[in-house]
Amino acid sequence: MAAETGLSIRLAGEDDLSVVQELYRHLNPADPQPEGAAARLAWRAVLAHPGLTVFLGELPSGTAVASCTLVVVPNLTRMAHPYALIENVVTHGDHRGKGYGKAILDAAVAAAWAEDCYKVMLLTGSKRPETLRFYAGAGFEQNKTGFQIRRPGFAADDRLS
Repeated sequence: MAAETGLSIRLAGEDDLSVVQELYRHLNPADPQPEGAAARLAWRAVLAHPGLTVFLGELPSGTAVASCTLVVVPNLTRMAHPYALIENVVTHGDHRGKGYGKAILDAAVAAAWAEDCYKVMLLTGSKRPETLRFYAGAGFEQNKTGFQIRRPGFAADDRLS
């Protein structure tokens, strides 16, 4: 897949663990990441999970600058059309504002429509106006109320160690 931004978008594979982990450092800088065998095991589980796809955006140089995860969920309502969730949307801090994040979201949404999903949802914990404008500019509407519950130790402001 290619975007107008010059970004090449592909599905992440097993060899992309370190690349994705580097991008995730720009998502939640204070969030510790698994290492070694634990990271490889978790990454293999992510890639093997039915309906889950990790998109990776790369510049012509091969530098990975954006990623997001799409999960397609089977459904019995809406005439059995599945729905999709997008999570872990990230653009490398040095490459923001260039359209790469929107391009990666566009690829994920297109994949959801190709799977016959009736909607695509995402949540953000950010209250920053520029983040909210980014998602609105990518076509997402803030028209539902989201709720979540987190296991103790995983609150948005907790520092895991």
